[in-house]
Amino acid sequence: MRRKLAAGNWKMNGTQASLAELAAMRTAVTGAIDVLICPPATLVAAAAAQSGDIAIGGQDCHANVSGAHTGDISADMLKDAGAGYVLTGHSERRTDHAESDADVAAKSKAVWDAGLIAVICIGETLEERESGETLRVIGRQLAESIPDGASAANTVVAYEPVWAIGTGKVPTPALIAEVHDFMRSELTKRFGAEIADGIRLLYGGSVKASNAVEIFATSNVDGALVGGASLKAADFNPIIEALSTTA
Repeated sequence: MRRKLAAGNWKMNGTQASLAELAAMRTAVTGAIDVLICPPATLVAAAAAQSGDIAIGGQDCHANVSGAHTGDISADMLKDAGAGYVLTGHSERRTDHAESDADVAAKSKAVWDAGLIAVICIGETLEERESGETLRVIGRQLAESIPDGASAANTVVAYEPVWAIGTGKVPTPALIAEVHDFMRSELTKRFGAEIADGIRLLYGGSVKASNAVEIFATSNVDGALVGGASLKAADFNPIIEALSTTA
């Protein structure tokens, strides 16, 4: 039985004062599911020190352990700060920093090598969706962004249609199910049923309290990667609670 995961990505938001929201989120954590918050790197250590049962993650890492990479941060550094997870391949990294599938795979491998869990993000653009290319794009990203050696212990996959992130647009449950079922099938072909059945598949893209229950009832959805609605406990706690009812 896959353990559900409610993950929040604070993106480039948050200061020390924001940790009060993290404390408020702890009140919704019952132990029925896993809860993860990925704050900006400046807050990882402070968040980890007071997060309780909430796991803390990084939003990105460099593929190398160390070196002359000004402004970058390694997976080992994130682990040292208290992180247990790292996001890799988020669409904003792919777009803003031209990260390729190969880059994402290298970063994901670095996350594993540090003993952390990679939350590998994939998703199609609106143009790709409208041209009927969704499954082809998702299949390619799965094949090229996930290194060999993926398992339930080191990998979570998050499907985030780029056109739904922060836009308020959400695919129908049928469209979400189509992609999540396809992802499970592709992972099974590559890694075998035992491994594939254990890897958690998250949905991300304008998830909020009002649609969480419907999304979490969808086939092969094991939780959510939430953006804006994870910044405030008032918005994120109902999502945690909705997912907890499915555990």
